[in-house]
Amino acid sequence: MISVAGAQQNELLRALSRTDLEALFPHLELVPMAAGKHLYDFGSKFDYAYFPTNAIVSLMYVMEDGATTEIGVVGREGVLGVAMYEAERATCSAVVQTAGYAYRLKSSVLRELVASGGAMAQLLMRYTFAMFAQLAQNVVGGRHCTIEQKLCRWLLDRLDRSLSDEIKVTQDTMATMLGVRRETITMTARKLQADGLIQYRRGTVAILDRAGLEDCAGTCYRAGKIGFEQMHATAWSNA
Repeated sequence: MISVAGAQQNELLRALSRTDLEALFPHLELVPMAAGKHLYDFGSKFDYAYFPTNAIVSLMYVMEDGATTEIGVVGREGVLGVAMYEAERATCSAVVQTAGYAYRLKSSVLRELVASGGAMAQLLMRYTFAMFAQLAQNVVGGRHCTIEQKLCRWLLDRLDRSLSDEIKVTQDTMATMLGVRRETITMTARKLQADGLIQYRRGTVAILDRAGLEDCAGTCYRAGKIGFEQMHATAWSNA
């Protein structure tokens, strides 16, 4: 059963007027998102677009040798699997990192909405700009930020999309996402814990000092948020 309150847990859907949102109800489906589930992989066709509520999804680039690096992250602020034309194929893999739920919409329905030039089309254009800013900052950060800054930003990105101050994640996962050795994550996490910013227990990172974590991440984190802040301010003022 789709409800306004439920759908509005996703911020893009929340930015729609009630009339536009309720018009989507016959096409929306609430689906569970299990950790580790692949929504799509490189080269695959987009059958659905997903609007997460409490799930967090990593956009992963897989090299020919099997090495993986996270290039982006999507949670309740956004959408995955948007295909503007029928023959479009995925350029990365989308893997659920934090289990939860999402509303999914058939790609064909979303294309019709975009073609109509209504509110959803405008929202997706703003979201594309915000995602481009995130991806650009990932490239810059990968070259110029320290591993400490990268880990702080990675944790903050999850915190922004989480409903609690605890993040369920292993050091192996963090190492894979950041493209570094596990030992590097271990040493960096120990330093952040010694500084009173986090507390790490096996499989769980508790954020103790968000402001301190943001200071540590510096522009590596703040620059990537600007696009989403602008998108939300504009979208909600027009809703």
